[in-house]
Amino acid sequence: MAKVQNIPIHQILRPLPRQNDPAKVQALMASIQEIGLQEPIDVLEVDGFYYGFSGCHRYEACSRLGHETIKCRVRTAPRAVLKQHLA
Repeated sequence: MAKVQNIPIHQILRPLPRQNDPAKVQALMASIQEIGLQEPIDVLEVDGFYYGFSGCHRYEACSRLGHETIKCRVRTAPRAVLKQHLA
């Protein structure tokens, strides 16, 4: 079961390169400034490290806004699950 918590942005590893739509990031930045981040990003916690594979536009928007933390839905997983995401 996933738990929701605020994680420091600098602690979230993003091992897969993603292309962000600049217009979508700008729109999210405006929304987050106005009403806050409504939907947490999903991260895997493996051996004490956080890995983000989705929510790339929300992650980028919060990063550009200078947020130190981001609301995350955290699921603890073994290394085997991480390897599946990286395959």
